[in-house]
Amino acid sequence: MYFKASRRRGEYGVSVVIDFLLSNARLVLGVGGAAILGIATLALKRLIEHAGRAADDKKVEQKMAESWEELNLVSASPTLIKKGIEGATREPVAKAARQKKGDLCQQPQMTSLELQPQPESKSTRLQLCVLSLQERLQQYYHTRVVLPPQEVRQAQALALDICTEIQGFLRSRNPDMPLGEMSLGGSLLDDLQVVGADHACLLVPLQLEASLWRLVPGEETLLTHPLHWMVRRLNLEYFPRGQSYWDRYLVGGYLSSDAVVNMFNKVVMETVNWPSISGTMDCLVRPLPGQPGLRLEIRPGNDLRAPCSDQPLFISMLPLLRAEDVVLTAQPELTSPWVNAWHLSLYPWETRRLAQLDAADDGCRRRMVKILKAVCRLNPALRPLRAAPLANLILQLSDSESDWTEASLGARFQQCITELIGYLEQGVLHSYFKPAVNLLSSLSEDQVDQMGFMLYCAVSEPEILLI
Repeated sequence: MYFKASRRRGEYGVSVVIDFLLSNARLVLGVGGAAILGIATLALKRLIEHAGRAADDKKVEQKMAESWEELNLVSASPTLIKKGIEGATREPVAKAARQKKGDLCQQPQMTSLELQPQPESKSTRLQLCVLSLQERLQQYYHTRVVLPPQEVRQAQALALDICTEIQGFLRSRNPDMPLGEMSLGGSLLDDLQVVGADHACLLVPLQLEASLWRLVPGEETLLTHPLHWMVRRLNLEYFPRGQSYWDRYLVGGYLSSDAVVNMFNKVVMETVNWPSISGTMDCLVRPLPGQPGLRLEIRPGNDLRAPCSDQPLFISMLPLLRAEDVVLTAQPELTSPWVNAWHLSLYPWETRRLAQLDAADDGCRRRMVKILKAVCRLNPALRPLRAAPLANLILQLSDSESDWTEASLGARFQQCITELIGYLEQGVLHSYFKPAVNLLSSLSEDQVDQMGFMLYCAVSEPEILLI
C-alpha cells in the first residue's frame, strides 16, 4: 500500500530514500561532509516537493529559483563552514528558515490518507513561529532550567542532615582523625544545578601538617599531567612515619588518594547503620556499592519496595585537601591507574571567575551556562558534554565578546553553537586555567560525530535545541 501511494504521489518515495541517506551520511562522511550533504538534501527535497505539489503557474518559477539558490550552499567548502558559518550561510539559511517557519504557520491541507495532527504538536509549531529566539530562551530558562526554590531547599536540607550524621559518626568512632568541618559543595550550593535537584556533594577536608606534607603540582611529577597532583611526605629522616595520622595511607612516600577513599568506604559506607538513619530521617538512605567514588542514594519514604514517583537524591562524599586556592580531591575514577594521584579541581576557579565577570558588567554568563547544561542534559546526542567544557566555553568566549546583557542572550546562544562546532571539529577545547588540558579528550569519535551533526542542524534553526 505504501509503495502504491509513493508511486502515485511521486515525491514521497524519493523523500524516504533521501531521509535514509541523510540519517546515515555522518557514518560515512563525518560531521563536515554530513552537514554539507544535509543542506544540499534539504534544498533538493524542497525542489522535489515544489515540483510535485499543486501550485499556481506564476509561483512555480519563483519557488524553483529559491530552491536552487539554497542548493548553491553545496559549493561552500568544509573550511568555510567551519570558520565562517554566520557569514557564509547567513542569507540563504535565513531565507530557508523563514520559509520553513512560514510553512509551519500555514494550515496544511489534509488528505484522507493523512492523520490529523495532535493539538499539542500544533501548539508547539505555532509557538515556534510566534516567539523569537530571545523569547524562546527566556521561556526555556524559566520552565525547563530553573529549579523550584522549595525543591532546592528540600535537597539541601536532606544533604545537610546526612552531613551531620556522618560527621557525628566519624567523631565518635575515630576521634583522632584530623578532619575539618564538613560542608556542602558543588552546583546545588552554587545555584548552577539544572532540570532537577538530584545530586549534591559532601566535602570532607583532610587536615595535614604543613611541615610534614607538600602538594606537588602535576607538571613537577613523573605523571606530567597538570590535573594529577601528588602529596609528598617530608622530613622522614627527622619525623619518621607515625608522626602524622595520615602516614598509615602512604604509598611510596606519597599520600595515596586510593587508600584514603578505601578507608572512608570501610569506615562510613560499610559501617554506618543506614537503616537506623533512614528511620530517623523518614526516608531511605543507602550506599551504592560498585559505583565510582563514595555515593549515597536518598529516596522519600523508608521502604525500598514501595513505589516512589519522586526522583532520588544522590550524594557524593568527597575527601579533599586545601592549600590556599588549590583544592585537590580524592577521585580515583579520574586519576586511575595512579593510586597516588590527586585530582586538581578547577571548578572553584571557574565558578568564581564567572561570578566576577557577571558582577562587573551585570552579564548573563551563568544563565547561559545553565541553559547550555539543560540543553545538553535533555538532548541525548549532546548528553556527553559535561558542565566543565560548557563553563570553559563561556569563559573563552568572554575574552573576545564583551556584550553579555540580557538582550544579547539569543546572539550569544547562537555564537556558542558555532564555537562548539569549531571545537568539536578540532577535537580540542582547552581549559581556561590549564591550557594543556583538553576537555574533550574523553569523548569518543562517534559521540563527537553525533554532537557535531546535531549542532550543525541547529545553526540555522537553534530552536530545535529548545524543544
